[in-house]
Amino acid sequence: MTLLDNVPRIRPSKKRYRVSDAPPADLRGKPRADRVFTVAGKLIERVYIARIERTDYDRADAGHNPNSAMQLVLRDRVVVASDENVVQLSFGKADGSDVPPWQPGCHLDFHLPSGKRRQYSICGDPTDRSVYTIAVRRIADGGGGSIEMHELEAGSQVTVRGPRNGFPLIGTGSALFIAGGIGITPIIAMVRTARELGMDWRFVYSGRSRESMPFLDEIESWDPYRVFVRPDDEYGIPTASELLSMAPEGGAVYMCGPTPMLDAVRREFDETPSAALHYERFSAPTVEGGTPFEVQLVSSGEVLEVPADETALAVIRRQMPTVGYSCQQGFCGTCRVKVLHGQPEHRENRLTAEEKQNEMLICVSRADGGRLVLDL
Repeated sequence: MTLLDNVPRIRPSKKRYRVSDAPPADLRGKPRADRVFTVAGKLIERVYIARIERTDYDRADAGHNPNSAMQLVLRDRVVVASDENVVQLSFGKADGSDVPPWQPGCHLDFHLPSGKRRQYSICGDPTDRSVYTIAVRRIADGGGGSIEMHELEAGSQVTVRGPRNGFPLIGTGSALFIAGGIGITPIIAMVRTARELGMDWRFVYSGRSRESMPFLDEIESWDPYRVFVRPDDEYGIPTASELLSMAPEGGAVYMCGPTPMLDAVRREFDETPSAALHYERFSAPTVEGGTPFEVQLVSSGEVLEVPADETALAVIRRQMPTVGYSCQQGFCGTCRVKVLHGQPEHRENRLTAEEKQNEMLICVSRADGGRLVLDL
């Protein structure tokens, strides 16, 4: 992805922003709670733009479009959790040339041999241009993507798009990083970078048990003053207050983890002395403020009822299990379909105004009652 694909425009201010303030709209077109960027624009200029200016111009990288497909080959496969349910996979180009650059928070869109499309955060070393490294937890009762990733062998070829960044690190100031389970994947790259940049940082890592938590050997080798590893079977289920206990005054909190953990932290973040909360989901958000509507599939003529608390994607998948989807959050575009009749209620910002006239992302966008006829 480009260096700052998803950073909204911000203005310098001494005001202390909280989640309850009115930040820029989120990727579903609602008040943005997910990634509240409140660091002054001048800081972005000093940190990121200055870094670009110090980087040698490389024609091979300059024209990379994250929407362009790359054919990558699995170079290495390593089990990184004691319960053997998390594998680290490193993918490189077949000809050995460099992969496009990435930054902490970036993810890749994988198009698997079965036709499934999944997104995984890059968790390797941004300075290592030979490969992209991700980590995948095997979920036996999931949609099958993680199982397929686990079954890839060295030499397996996959189609990849990206990298993209919807969860960028502002590499300055003080920060608390919180990871829950496999949410460690974007966070570990951020913490490594924070260490290299000399930031004032703290890190809380939660999981069901030590056996289920990847990268523990590396993480427990870091400064114990800054790191708190708290498995649930040793400390109990964490409360938001415990997770936020080291939130820095005037600094930022970065978090990735299960939805209940995210929701709890969002509710209590306003009680901390920190100025900004940035987080990323790895599961679909709950539907809020939905209205029941209908979708008609043009291929069969079948009319499906979409309840107020479900997405069109969830309903359609029960009838068409092969329908394409990935992020389920409205930013990857995998579930984009043409609308042949009806007016969608758009809850994302990926599509242009022109595209919204006759297209929608069925993972988040809806209709305010009535019926949509979809080219499916």
